[in-house]
Amino acid sequence: MKNVTDSFVSFGHWPSAGSFGFNTDILATNLINLSVVLGVLIFFGKGVLSDLLDNRKQRILNTIRNSEELREGAIEQLEKARARFRKVEMEADQFRVNGYYEIEREKLNFINSTFKTLEQLENYKNETIHFEQQRAINQVRQQVFQQALQGALGTLSSCLNNELHLRTISANIGILGAMKEITD
Repeated sequence: MKNVTDSFVSFGHWPSAGSFGFNTDILATNLINLSVVLGVLIFFGKGVLSDLLDNRKQRILNTIRNSEELREGAIEQLEKARARFRKVEMEADQFRVNGYYEIEREKLNFINSTFKTLEQLENYKNETIHFEQQRAINQVRQQVFQQALQGALGTLSSCLNNELHLRTISANIGILGAMKEITD
């Protein structure tokens, strides 16, 4: 290690300019070579490395920008989907409420219709009973009238003899004659 520091520290120990030779100290020459190579790489590779890093930086920034745009688009689509979902949910609730309302309305209409039909049937029943009662009363009246007529005809037939019959006819003819004179 002393040789390495000596080669850098003491410049007066260098051989004169007329001689050319090989330095066999490996540590000293490798350090110098590495310094030269690093210097050349830094000098010439600085632009390339800078360009590579700038390109990489731009690609990363573009990727981040694209990711942000995609994220914003996804958020926007999510909000639209949520809005559509809320709208569909409200419509479903409205259909559900309307459906319940329709069911209740139809139920009431059916009950009212059934009630009206029952009232009509009750009225038809009462009318039929009244009609049948009237018909039965008329039949009874007719039978009573026929029996009374037959009884009266029987009584008249048994009471009337030829002489009474002729007197009744003569009296009726006299009444008719008197009426004719009044009207003339």
